[in-house]
Amino acid sequence: MSMSDPLADMLTRIRNAANAHFPSVEMPLAKLKVNVARVLKEQGFITDYHVLDEGPQGTLKIDLKYGPNNEQVITGIRRSSKPGRRLYKKSGIIPKVMSGLGIAILTTSKGVMSDREAREQNVGGEMLCEVW
Repeated sequence: MSMSDPLADMLTRIRNAANAHFPSVEMPLAKLKVNVARVLKEQGFITDYHVLDEGPQGTLKIDLKYGPNNEQVITGIRRSSKPGRRLYKKSGIIPKVMSGLGIAILTTSKGVMSDREAREQNVGGEMLCEVW
């Protein structure tokens, strides 16, 4: 059975694993998922990610990050743009998530990047998700 929104599945797996305090989470591999994991690592929301050549398409393993008292680093993660309703933002009107405490992940003509990088490079794009 094919999945209609693999990115929403990725975000749900991360949310559920973080709520259950799992050390890591695995999911089917896709280029967009690897790029989103790269942005999450650059912004300090996850410890690391690994691309494994297991199964027919491969596996993406994400190591989750927790604070010193085992509190979650990712307290919320939400899909913004959906297959039925795409959400595009120009560089001047990209919203700040939680007044700058969180990030929005966008896919732009220059690749997948955080909202801060998109503002610096003055590019807009499809707003994939918000993480705080």
